[in-house]
Amino acid sequence: MKTAIMTDTNSGITVQKGKEDGIFVLPMPVIVDNKDYLEGIDITHEDLYAAMRDGKDIHSSQPAIGAVSDMWDDILKQGYDEILYIPMSSGLSSSCEMAMGYAQKYNGKVLVADNHRISFSLYESVYDAKSYAQKGKKASEIKDALEKNAYNASIYITVNSLEYLKKSGRVTSAGAAIATVINLKPVLTIQGEKLDAYAKVRGMNTAKKKMLQALEEDLNTRFKDVPKEKLQLATAGTFEHKEDAEAWLDEVNNAFPGFEPYYLPLSCSIACHVGIDSVGTAIAVKDR
Repeated sequence: MKTAIMTDTNSGITVQKGKEDGIFVLPMPVIVDNKDYLEGIDITHEDLYAAMRDGKDIHSSQPAIGAVSDMWDDILKQGYDEILYIPMSSGLSSSCEMAMGYAQKYNGKVLVADNHRISFSLYESVYDAKSYAQKGKKASEIKDALEKNAYNASIYITVNSLEYLKKSGRVTSAGAAIATVINLKPVLTIQGEKLDAYAKVRGMNTAKKKMLQALEEDLNTRFKDVPKEKLQLATAGTFEHKEDAEAWLDEVNNAFPGFEPYYLPLSCSIACHVGIDSVGTAIAVKDR
């Protein structure tokens, strides 16, 4: 069977990169001052960061089911027998559950995998899925493999400002104000469905060290029996300046020689929640 692999831009895969690699990518919506935009179509990271600097009202939004189903219809018309759609984690958005419900109308031609991932870890899942599809695996087989490997990943992220977490209700106004005064930086983690607190430290440099320590701990515990070639490290962020992203990648690369990490910009819809100059790093078991 000919199986199409589809995801959304929260995977860190752009629409253009998806086209180059044979992956169908749904652009996620972003709302700026009550106007809807689609990531990579009519809004870029630079546009979003400029809007943040200008103090505009910014929100993320889940894709309309019509946009999702239209894309499914178009893919099937291209000659594919079935589609495996891999959206962001159901623990972070209701869009996954919505897609699962609507997929039932396609009589088994569309399956939705919920492997509880986002950003870098979702990126790795999508390319695992593409590798499986190229080997002739069916959508049901790929879905099972992804969901089995779902929790074999960790993401750590530190926000430079609590402003956007405050707007989304994840931090109180008073808590954000106190943290700003004492330069408190929360280190957050995703090791499955939801964003959780990992640590609180003072200053971004200390936060970066804490994230590197967290990766080291993962390598020595959760992933100690995984062959090195099956582990992928990465960095991520919402850096305005390329040199800052490169410096963070160099720091992680120097801390973990031989792992060849890469840098992945956080999607616009994620940036809506974490703001500018957030810093992240991650590890995942890959199956390709």
